[in-house]
Amino acid sequence: MPNIVEPKLIAGNSNLPLANSIARRMSMHRGMTVDLVNARVERFNDGEIFVEVFENVRGEDMFIIQSTSNPANDNLMELLIIADALRRSSAQRVTAVIPYFGYARQDRRTKARTPISAKLVANMLVEAGIARVLTMDLHAAQIQGFFDIPVDNLYASPIFALDIKNQFKDSMGDLMVVSPDVGGVARARELAKRIDAPLAIVDKRREKPGEVAEMTVIGEVAGKKCIIVDDMVDTAGTLCKAADLLMSNGATEVHAYISHGVLSGPAVDRVSKSVMKSLVITDSIAATPAVQGCKNIRILPTAPMFAQAILNIWNGTSVSSLFETETLEPIYEGFFKG
Repeated sequence: MPNIVEPKLIAGNSNLPLANSIARRMSMHRGMTVDLVNARVERFNDGEIFVEVFENVRGEDMFIIQSTSNPANDNLMELLIIADALRRSSAQRVTAVIPYFGYARQDRRTKARTPISAKLVANMLVEAGIARVLTMDLHAAQIQGFFDIPVDNLYASPIFALDIKNQFKDSMGDLMVVSPDVGGVARARELAKRIDAPLAIVDKRREKPGEVAEMTVIGEVAGKKCIIVDDMVDTAGTLCKAADLLMSNGATEVHAYISHGVLSGPAVDRVSKSVMKSLVITDSIAATPAVQGCKNIRILPTAPMFAQAILNIWNGTSVSSLFETETLEPIYEGFFKG
């Protein structure tokens, strides 16, 4: 009789703390130890990536945990090469767990003679032998359609809702959810619905990419504690300007809940000097020492959600059940009390 196929985890170098946390949470959920597969992901002197898996993975259900964050190209190549190594080692199925999916901002042709890099990355993942993708808060939901394999896109909003209800339990009636642009209204509306709060929008006009010429608030934010919701914060310039605008329009406090803390360049310095009382991000991208040392940045864990999603994929049960706050509450019981 063949052995029962167990889920096995392997990780690249992009976010080892998260990979280890997912393994620990899976161990708790299953009541048995789940460790990362013993492997090495190294580089030759010229920067070429080399992968060697030290355990037998023939016939196994493999999950590669790897965010394609900075350095995006190196981490993407690590993911592709690990997948190729597992496929050539006769793994039964290879699932890419990509908490932060890089190149997602290039999802369409905005000008003549520009690429659709998100589609290119999707093609590369499929060609490398990946059979399924598990990610969180894609920058553009239509990227799921770039793949000819199943893609499960989790959402950070249920985790944010739990945290907001815990942090603002005495002032829920004063909250106002704010979308930082018109394109993010659906995401902001989803969180506003979860916490039963009104919605406002910051409308911005750009003269050129990366530079905001004018910003206007649509909605009445005076006397409200504003919560800005977005999927990504990069240099934090627009986010900090939006916080200033909300305060100048009478908001009492400004907080931000952002799924992916890219936080490149001057971002951390800007956030530390901003009028925002807090910036809450997830651990989908490994935090730098500067991020960890910033007093007004908090990091929420995604390991409980990803661990349960991996187990659901492995045993063939619903992943979309994790979209509901009621499903995540027992999983996050130790993090949010009351």
